[in-house]
Amino acid sequence: MFAYVGSRTTRERNARGDGISVYRLDQQAGTLEKVQVVGDLVNPSFLTLNRAGDRLYTVHGDLSEISAFRVDKASGKLTFLNRQSCEGKNPVHLALDPSERFLVVSNHITGTLAVLNVAEDGALGSVNQLLKLEGPTGPHRVEQPFAKPHFNPFDASGNFVLVPDKGLDRVFSFRFDNGKLHPAEQPFAVAREGAGPRHIAMHPKAAFGYVVNELDSSVTSYRFDTLTGALQPIQVLPSLPAAFTGNSRASEIEIDRSGRFLYASNRGYDSIAVFAIDQGSGLLSPVEFVPSEGKTPRFFTLTPNQRFLFALNEDSDSIVCFAVNPQNGALSKTGFSVSTGSPVCMIFSA
Repeated sequence: MFAYVGSRTTRERNARGDGISVYRLDQQAGTLEKVQVVGDLVNPSFLTLNRAGDRLYTVHGDLSEISAFRVDKASGKLTFLNRQSCEGKNPVHLALDPSERFLVVSNHITGTLAVLNVAEDGALGSVNQLLKLEGPTGPHRVEQPFAKPHFNPFDASGNFVLVPDKGLDRVFSFRFDNGKLHPAEQPFAVAREGAGPRHIAMHPKAAFGYVVNELDSSVTSYRFDTLTGALQPIQVLPSLPAAFTGNSRASEIEIDRSGRFLYASNRGYDSIAVFAIDQGSGLLSPVEFVPSEGKTPRFFTLTPNQRFLFALNEDSDSIVCFAVNPQNGALSKTGFSVSTGSPVCMIFSA
């Protein structure tokens, strides 16, 4: 199995990354061995793979482009395929639709969602749709001057695209049909003022969704209507321990495959928050807050076998491995880590 790590690379981002790093992953030991670095890339800061694992796509943060790569499944190595404009500034997330004929992209600074065509060979085509997000801005004078979509995953059915917007304090819901986004029956859920919704994780077995709010360091639980795409908030919890009084920003969120545990990361109070999920109500309860053993864990992810969690510490240039307790979701250091410049995304392919 292979792991692909995106990074920040530019001086403007005070970054030290080299591009996309390819590692061989030992799932039994929770270790990584580097096999390739694809350099000369500007801020390949979020990645996604197709289901077959033979095509990889990346945004180029702060630019207006997306790139596609072929994946050699035997070696894990990448070969450049093509690059295409996303017709917006600072793409931050991307997701293939179930047919893999379209790629949806969040353009963070221009407040738009782009839908790109994808050819049969995986090459990126032109923009099929460019949709502007609208609404009143949040109260934060610096962080909320305009719409700022930050994430655009599909739900399990592939019928809906869910978009947390940090600038508008909204989580948008779109129906996806034949390469086009259409506002859902309930087009958005309103977050608390100044929350700054950033990423969303959908429960793998029940109709719940969970949004990590960057600006107020919280997690909102939602009921999700699988027929209409509507989100109904049912709970808000801090992603920080009560005794922490400093400044921090939340960033990533993920649910384990069993749907029993949820994880969220904090930058400032550099840590991974662990929550238990009530399987009936969908409500969260805190389990623990674990130091990420580095600075600014912008991203983390569970390994496919769910035995380990890798925390990507962007500002201390490290990827740190934690073992996951299958009984309570708790994390413990394994002692393994690798040094790599400004890591900000990690995905896996067999």
